[in-house]
Amino acid sequence: MSQAHSWVVVAAVAAGGVLFFAVAMLANAALRPRVPTSEKLTTYESGVDPIGRGWSQIQVRYYLYAYLYVVFAVDAVYLFPWATVLASFGTAAVVEMGIFLGVLTLGLVHFWRRGALTWS
Repeated sequence: MSQAHSWVVVAAVAAGGVLFFAVAMLANAALRPRVPTSEKLTTYESGVDPIGRGWSQIQVRYYLYAYLYVVFAVDAVYLFPWATVLASFGTAAVVEMGIFLGVLTLGLVHFWRRGALTWS
């Protein structure tokens, strides 16, 4: 198979994806009901009527919990595949994973000592 043929296949798949998306959007626009009312045209804010300015201050602790989730999600992403192939890596892999988990533990201890894990 020549390289030009490979690029033709890639272009055909991309064009098919764009065509599928366009047909789906056109079908959606043609088939959906259109009955605009004043309530449907207002901004929806989780069941709360939008009053005042659109900007509000969010507490930092929510970002800390999101950061903690990301840290432990990254930990899981690296730890589980590593555990499945541990026998083929040897002791160097165990030492490297120990360093990785040590850094994560230091981050957790830092959050704990700063009081970020207590909900007030």
